[in-house]
Amino acid sequence: MSVKHCLLAASVAVIWGLNFLAIDLSLAQFPPFFLVALRFAVLAIPALLFVPRPQVKVRWILGYGLGFGILQFAFLYWAMATGMPAGLASLVLQASGPFTVLLGMTVLRERVRASQMAFLLVAMAGLGIVGWQRFDSSASFLPFLLTLAGAFGWAIGNICNRQAHSVEPVKFTMWMSVVPPVPMLILALIVEGPERIGTSLTTLATPTGLLGLAGLVYTVVIATVIGSGMWSWLMSRNPAGVVAPFSMLVPIVGMSAAWLVLGETVSLGELCGAGLVIVGVLGAGLKAAKGAKIADRETALAEVVPEPVPGVSEPAKGRSSVPDVPAGTREENAPAGTREENVPAGTSCEGASRG
Repeated sequence: MSVKHCLLAASVAVIWGLNFLAIDLSLAQFPPFFLVALRFAVLAIPALLFVPRPQVKVRWILGYGLGFGILQFAFLYWAMATGMPAGLASLVLQASGPFTVLLGMTVLRERVRASQMAFLLVAMAGLGIVGWQRFDSSASFLPFLLTLAGAFGWAIGNICNRQAHSVEPVKFTMWMSVVPPVPMLILALIVEGPERIGTSLTTLATPTGLLGLAGLVYTVVIATVIGSGMWSWLMSRNPAGVVAPFSMLVPIVGMSAAWLVLGETVSLGELCGAGLVIVGVLGAGLKAAKGAKIADRETALAEVVPEPVPGVSEPAKGRSSVPDVPAGTREENAPAGTREENVPAGTSCEGASRG
């Protein structure tokens, strides 16, 4: 992956890290399942009316919408609504990186270099340290499991995104948004009820409602359209296991923003874990980029050098490439009267050219 792509992936991490603050503001106003439906409905309506469908197979649009849209955000919003802190949620959700690498190896048969895996384990160790520092006091086991389920949904979306190979990432993201609204609205009506949904819509003029709307706008425009569009662009041009680890930078931004805005404290151990995450992500990205360059070079050489034709051997070194003439066919063994010196006058080559 090039330096430009690495910077774009890091920019997406910043956008998504700040998105957890926006989600926290939105959940103060809207119930979680209805918020997921509302978030994607805002994108689905203009997509159906004004955006041409991207030139990808429908199954990848459905798969991306199911994994990235429904599974990830349904479980994430549910977890945050039941007490998962924004900073810790941004950390646990990044288990999607290892999940994506695992799915890439098993489903797509992508190769992972040993050095890349080592750096990835360093990043995971950093995540483990941060999670261990905060888990006992900040979150119960159920919200943790729900966030982990959301991370697996994100990994499924990454694989579908990779397989789509879309050259129109914004269109692909917009049309992915068509998938979640209807099933999530049905789920919201069943679980949360029309009365709770109606109250969230009729109180939008309150301070909490205005902040919730601001969070929704950030989530839809910045995090989904811009951030997910850039992520789709990167995933379509690089192996899934190379891009996905950059998502581990998200908790660094999310936890820092939660500390500054929401007052969530960060301990020395968490800072050390965050440092390991940065080292692991950058190291894994560089090693993967080096491996990709070597693979491209080998592929180019294989296309240039012709393969030997079966049954035809190359001439041995030091020997003439002209095949040996069997005994009895050489000039000195030719029958009498057929040698050049015995050719009658007037039938030589010189005579033939004249006549």
